[in-house]
Amino acid sequence: MAFFDKIKQGLSKTRENLSGKLDSILKLNKKIDDETLEELEELLISADIGVDTTQMLIEKLKENSKNISTPLELKEALKKEMINLFPQKNTSLIYPTVMLIVGVNGVGKTTSIGKLAYKFKNEGKKVLLVAADTFRAAAIEQLEIWGQRVGVDVIKHKEGSDPASVLFDALQAGKARKSDIIICDTAGRLHTKKNLMEELKKLHRVCQKEYPEANLVNLMVLDATTGQNALVQARIFKDAVDFSGIILTKLDGTAKGGIAVAIASELGIPVWYVGVGEGIDDLYEFDPRDFTEAILN
Repeated sequence: MAFFDKIKQGLSKTRENLSGKLDSILKLNKKIDDETLEELEELLISADIGVDTTQMLIEKLKENSKNISTPLELKEALKKEMINLFPQKNTSLIYPTVMLIVGVNGVGKTTSIGKLAYKFKNEGKKVLLVAADTFRAAAIEQLEIWGQRVGVDVIKHKEGSDPASVLFDALQAGKARKSDIIICDTAGRLHTKKNLMEELKKLHRVCQKEYPEANLVNLMVLDATTGQNALVQARIFKDAVDFSGIILTKLDGTAKGGIAVAIASELGIPVWYVGVGEGIDDLYEFDPRDFTEAILN
């Protein structure tokens, strides 16, 4: 199934919440005035687009109000302004690549790594997985299961090992095996922000020292169903690492899909991939235009 069809299907609850209510507002208010824009503002905030981003969108619509005289024109103008909020992304990878995947426990981090491994292997790449979330034995086991399912090797140490030493061994193995892409799972605990930062910085230093010729990519996994809480998590992680992009999971079955707009706008980090299903191939490259069409169709 093509990305647009899949995401349109997955975003049905968000579309019902946003586009359905927007249509109701526009049917009641035939002319576009301050009252219409106020109702639109409330609606966008309720769809988890966020207060700051919503106010920015409303201001843009007001600036262009001379060109907006019908409900259809308002909807098209809103689509255009939303698309413009998404930063440009470049998901073309230069190999070899080391990917550090971060995110709190429960957001679908390890599952996303498994789906990425499946995607890259299907593209003919040699993939190696790294179980550097040594804080939880379950995380190591889960990654091993994904490795077996996809048919790729997993480098691991025992629970409680130093994550940096696991990554060090993985980088040596990756170089020796001529792996195209090394995908590293990291601890998802946020019990102390300082420890998290130091651990991520240490993993960075290991990559830069031991494999300087590799392309280093940092991807943050966020759960769309948590709405504004995802934005809070993203800010905490952004303090520790400069991110290349975001993987937004569980977009299917949530009415909070608008969080993708808030994240892109308020943090300036592009969304690279979205998860819209339980299947091994239900991870898609994100397209802002298709996403916006899917929630405002």
